[in-house]
Formats: sequence, C-alpha cells, structure tokens
Amino acid sequence: MEKVIIDGVELHLSEPDQVPMSWVGQGELITQVLASWLVIGEDDLPLSPRLVGRPGVGKTTLAYHSGRSLGRPVYLFQATMDTRPEDLIVTPVISDRGKIKYTASPVVSAMIKGGVAVIDEGNRMSEKSWASLAPLLDSRRYVESIVAGIKIKADPEFRFCTTMNDDASTFELPEYIHSRLQPQIQIDFPERDEELLILKSNLPFADDEILEYVVEFLQAAHDADERYSVRDGINIARYALKRLAGGEVQLSQGKQTEKMLLYLKEAASMILDAPASEYFTGLVDEIERED
Repeated sequence: MEKVIIDGVELHLSEPDQVPMSWVGQGELITQVLASWLVIGEDDLPLSPRLVGRPGVGKTTLAYHSGRSLGRPVYLFQATMDTRPEDLIVTPVISDRGKIKYTASPVVSAMIKGGVAVIDEGNRMSEKSWASLAPLLDSRRYVESIVAGIKIKADPEFRFCTTMNDDASTFELPEYIHSRLQPQIQIDFPERDEELLILKSNLPFADDEILEYVVEFLQAAHDADERYSVRDGINIARYALKRLAGGEVQLSQGKQTEKMLLYLKEAASMILDAPASEYFTGLVDEIERED
C-alpha cells in the first residue's frame, strides 16, 4: 500500500479500481463528462458533474470509462445511508502492532494521486457527509480531516463526479451541495441498436437469437414505462443460458428455441417480478403457433 506524508502524518492510500467496465454507445455522454472536467484557462477550474438516471442505465460505467479515457487512475466509492464524513476522508485503523494507522479514502487517494474520484449513488449520503466535501467542490479544492488533524489539498489533475439514482430511496441534497455538483448529465435508456451492442459486449458467449429476444423484451418494457434496465436484461439472459446449459437432453433447434423462451420468461419472473415475464409471453405464443 502506497504511503504519503502530509504535515507529518503518514497516510496509507487506497488502490485505484481496475474493473472491466466499458461504455458502449451514446458517445455524446462521454463528451459531456469530459467537457465538464476540461480546464480552459489558468484561472479556470474543472466542474464536478452528477450523472442522473434510473438504476441500471450505466451511470457508473460511464463515469469509470470517462475517467479511464483520460489515462488517469479511477477510484470508486460506494455511498450508503451509513456513510460517515471520516469514511470519505481519513479513517483510523489499528495496525497489527497496536498503533493507529491512517487510511485515506478512495476520494482522498484520488485527490493526492491526481486521479478521478467517482462517488456512486451519492444521493444516498446524508448532508453531514456531503458537507465534509464542500470545500473540495469549490475553488478551495481541499478537505480537512479532524481525525488526523490535517488539511489535504487536491492535485490540479484531480477530477470528481457522482452518480445519482432518480428513485425515492434517496436524500434530498441541500442547495449548497446541489450547486457544487454541476452540470447534471441525464442518462436514459439507450436506443435499440445501442442496447443490442451493450448486450453483445456483456454476453459475448450468447447466440444472436437470445440477444434479439432480450432486446425485444427491453424495448417493450421501455414503451410501457417500466423501470427494467439493460442490466436486468443481462441478468435475465445469463440465468436463462445457465438453465439451458444445465439440460441433460440435446434438443432440436426448434425445441431449443422454445425452451430458451420459457427459461427467459422464468428468469424475468425471478429476477424482476411476475408481470415482467408477460413481456415474453407473446414470443412464446408465436413459437407455439408455428409448431
């Protein structure tokens, strides 16, 4: 674990995240994130965008991919209702020798290393936690650790963003924090072609036929204003493929397709809810009529 000394205090830095996340489609959204982080003059400062959308539309993937496209380390921090200010800055832990060791959070580690900090689901955090980051998100660009008794300044190359779900299980952000998290970049469900590309990227082992069925399911759900996302579609396809692979009897092509649709319907019911399976009913009925 890398260490740095700040005002005589030794900090142990967190490691950047190395995860297989790659943004597919909607290139304009990457452009918007990168524009927010751009510095165009000596007195200019990067902005701290918030990526807003329904769960499962790829907000975290977009943030991570954008950071990696700059060639910088990306640090992900998962926010919860229990996140404390010290969790965001410096946490004291007892080392194996009985001494106190100060561990920098992913956010502070990104500040020191000139990386990108992504707070995932930021509106699940309380105002008290966000208040500890207020000076970081304006022209001061620093945080203070009461625990370690130090002030930590951000490297000029440091960039920040947060993702936020637009559901009811979140805190309402105070205006002084809301105004610091700008601009708002809205992420919606992708178009059909982009959704198919995302499925292919995440399910390279799946036949095109099943991917087409899942895309049809997702598009029908979007038209009905359901909150089912491409992430749900990926999980449905994965479970259905595992069910089909677990069969002991080799089926003909027609019977295999029929079985796959039945497994997709079952998977939708188990992963989402019973009504979700009805979006596959029309496909199942069509196969049965052909037989």
